[in-house]
Amino acid sequence: MTYEETLTYLYQHAPMFQQIGADAYKEGLQNTLLIDERLDHPHQNFRSVHIAGTNGKGSTAHLLASILRESGYKTGLYTSPHLLDFRERIKINDEMIDKAFVIQFIESNKAFFSRIQPSFFELTTAMAFEWFAVNYVDVAIIEVGLGGRLDCTNIIQPALSIITNISLDHVAQLGNTLEAIAEEKAGIIKRRTPVVIGEANRQTRRIFSAAAARRNAPIIFAEDNPPFMTKILPAQKYRIPGWTFITKEYGRIFNPLIGLAQIKNTKTVLCAVDELKKSGFIIEGKRVVKGFEHVVRNTGLYGRWQTVQTQPKIVLDTGHNCGGFEYITRQLQSEVYDKLHIVIGFSKEKAYISILKLLPKEAVYYFTQASVSRALSAKALASEAQCLGLSGTAYPTVENALKAAQANAGTDDFIFVGGSNFVVADALLVLREIAPTPL
Repeated sequence: MTYEETLTYLYQHAPMFQQIGADAYKEGLQNTLLIDERLDHPHQNFRSVHIAGTNGKGSTAHLLASILRESGYKTGLYTSPHLLDFRERIKINDEMIDKAFVIQFIESNKAFFSRIQPSFFELTTAMAFEWFAVNYVDVAIIEVGLGGRLDCTNIIQPALSIITNISLDHVAQLGNTLEAIAEEKAGIIKRRTPVVIGEANRQTRRIFSAAAARRNAPIIFAEDNPPFMTKILPAQKYRIPGWTFITKEYGRIFNPLIGLAQIKNTKTVLCAVDELKKSGFIIEGKRVVKGFEHVVRNTGLYGRWQTVQTQPKIVLDTGHNCGGFEYITRQLQSEVYDKLHIVIGFSKEKAYISILKLLPKEAVYYFTQASVSRALSAKALASEAQCLGLSGTAYPTVENALKAAQANAGTDDFIFVGGSNFVVADALLVLREIAPTPL
């Protein structure tokens, strides 16, 4: 098999949530355990950190991976979904998994896979664990795919669990209340293993505390640890992209990731670092500072309030649910521009009506649909948005929508692109064709 043939096998023969949504979701760990046994339990050969949550998982995972890499640890990173390249999901010290290994992994196990019919995520999780094991990583940061309790990553026994936050998303699979979703996410809490909670309200705090108590797991709420952060200096005040935090333990920390959500993400990461040090990881203060500062260089993270062009300013963000858009809309309010243009599209199963209600009515909208079957029709989106007082035009592709926004925008205008990972991925492809140098 060639690499392209292998990807075709992965995308067409293994149900892929990224492409088809809920029909690809397989509840339970039966297939995962069968594959894990066949591979001789590769996840047992390295330490790990397990991260669940509705929003903030990606930023938290990349920040921790960067800090651990700066501290001298050979660090694996497993995240999803990918934007441009399948291999973005599986990295070691920012090096993507080898194409040859992807081919070899599928070829060696293809007959076995045909018998048990695993999902795309079950296959890629097993591939990641095997890649980390054969390369002798010291530690791997493992991001949950969906939920927690029944997610196929949940066979690991991590040194630390992290739950970033809870909001309504994937309600068909996880439940339609915050409490129900919190119960699913709390499923990653392991016996006698510390868990850091990034953000919680009264209902979810009760659920997390009860789950931790049942498993005799130390629980740390990042919001209850103000000593980690004494002052926050916003990017706009100092005209630099990112945030500067004044901390008691590490002094001045600069986080180049933009967006209001990074305040909570930074608190979560600092609490996580403290717990990792308690469990034996050697992480010097200067390495924490460098880990934050070099997160993009160390991990290749993009799509988090990412500025890809100025004059007009174009920002991409992968936020795709109400929790994410609460931060996005607040961030938009803090920007300075003559006119706001919003290129937006959603997946069919998302609570897009609730998100549309959060969006500013004064913006010019370019309703669109990404190049995946899960994408909501641009015309349907435009119709719903018009009923809510949002005015704009429907475009059949992200490329059409983005180019229309660029043509209409003045040099002092602001173009926001988002609504789903897929919209951002399509936009990145368009922007790279226009400016082939690294964004």
